[in-house]
Amino acid sequence: MVGKSLRPIAEVASELGLGSGDVELYGSVKAKVPVDAIPSRRVPGRLVVVTAITPTPAGEGKSTVAVGLTQGLGRLGKSVALTIRQPSLGPVFGHKGGGTGGGRATVQPAEEINLHFTGDFHAVESAHNLLAAMADNAAHRKTVPGLEAGGITWRRVTDAEDRSLRQVVTGVGGRVNGPMREARFDISAASEIMAILALASGYADLRRRLGDIVLGWTKDREPVRARDIGGIGSLMALLRDALKPNLAQTAEGQPAIVHMGPFGNIAHGCSSILADRLAVNTADLTVTEAGFGADLGFEKFMDIKIRQGGPAPSAAVVVATIRGLKWHGGVKRRELGRRNVSAVQRGALNLANAIRIVNMYGLPAVVAINRFPSDSRDEMEAAGRAAEEAGAVAVAEANGFAAGSAGMTDLAAACWEAVHNGDADVKLLYSDNESLQAKVERLAEDIYQADIVEWGPRTRDTAERFARLGWNFPVCMAKTHLSVSAKPELLNVPTGHTLPIRELRVQAGAQQIVTLAGDINTLPGLPSHPNALDIDLDDATGEITGILST
Repeated sequence: MVGKSLRPIAEVASELGLGSGDVELYGSVKAKVPVDAIPSRRVPGRLVVVTAITPTPAGEGKSTVAVGLTQGLGRLGKSVALTIRQPSLGPVFGHKGGGTGGGRATVQPAEEINLHFTGDFHAVESAHNLLAAMADNAAHRKTVPGLEAGGITWRRVTDAEDRSLRQVVTGVGGRVNGPMREARFDISAASEIMAILALASGYADLRRRLGDIVLGWTKDREPVRARDIGGIGSLMALLRDALKPNLAQTAEGQPAIVHMGPFGNIAHGCSSILADRLAVNTADLTVTEAGFGADLGFEKFMDIKIRQGGPAPSAAVVVATIRGLKWHGGVKRRELGRRNVSAVQRGALNLANAIRIVNMYGLPAVVAINRFPSDSRDEMEAAGRAAEEAGAVAVAEANGFAAGSAGMTDLAAACWEAVHNGDADVKLLYSDNESLQAKVERLAEDIYQADIVEWGPRTRDTAERFARLGWNFPVCMAKTHLSVSAKPELLNVPTGHTLPIRELRVQAGAQQIVTLAGDINTLPGLPSHPNALDIDLDDATGEITGILST
């Protein structure tokens, strides 16, 4: 049940200069902002992107820091807005939990945002699977010359973590149920339609991108696009409201725009360009979040989202925890609460690497050390020294979980200083006209510090075919989030390793090439004790309980 302390969403909207006619209310505490109501501004506000060290089982609390930083800036009297990614139901009911922050640093109404919210993900799933059904029907009816069932590459999606759907056979039961073919499912957050919504500039751009989706190949190896099959109008109808950014608020009342983008390990993992544009055109400083660590979500934020028109950041916040640094320093999980300065110093190499990546893109890095009760003062000081030696322009403790905005003012002041007095010179890692092989090798060398790229069977041929078709898009690397390498067991900053590219997938509508590295699944499975066993509804009060947030 929504807390009584939340501001009416119309009041939050007015803080952004949006009138009653500029928002579509979904109850009293959430709303959508129509695309044509997003204002322009002669001099947009600044933007800071929150990233992190390589994730660990201890959790870094990146979303909590992003929300807390927004609250801290509000406490300092700054004009601020937050753009944050929508949570996927898979992790909510699986292992990771929700994505609305934690403790006193949350986006509200948290339970609604973590569940159905305004129905955006349901719209994505419906549109995606409608397109899959239409592709199968086109093969069955032979309406597209040369398209057979075996040539369809468009996978279906589900928002559940269901390993049994990773590889299936559809159309069993004879010709009337056909065509029979081997098929696969992805998590809905990896849907190309999800990526398109996050990157589209408006309805006309959305329509064009949907038409460019590649559904499969003819017998002559010619691509079959969604516009060849038809039904783009139906997809537009399903996605009409999903394109509109969602307006919510932090626990302390600052505007929070929640729209698209989780799973930075297999997708680009960022909130939408429209959300960022709404924020920078209505607030002096926008806080946004990229998925997972600097080698994944931040890299994609820059090389995919900014390349395709997203507002460029003026600084980055790198989130670290003492527990996470000790994990990268070789400490077992059960011992992370014990004081161990030397392990912090060893693990700080991973923090230094994250700062290096941020600086590579021309941004100043502010380090936020997300404080846990077990952290000792000398461990905090060791992490701070390592961050400064690695080139961070400022280091501040983040205590938003326990104290809300009062625990975030030092970080907020440091970010405001870095954004307005820093020396940002935004750069991208590679140019558009470089080959796909060159882009992957640049990522391998400069971001992952791999010695060699191992190209799997037919991947080079596939890359050359994509190039002949004019698909010279940026790379969306799909790999483990638990290591800078493609092997989750390689902690800290591994060097001298191999980046194995197993498969290439074109997402022509999203204008990116997905490169799958190592053993990476695009549909997670449930853990031994999923969160779904602990989530419940209080029959008497109507309150939802048990949703974990980070």
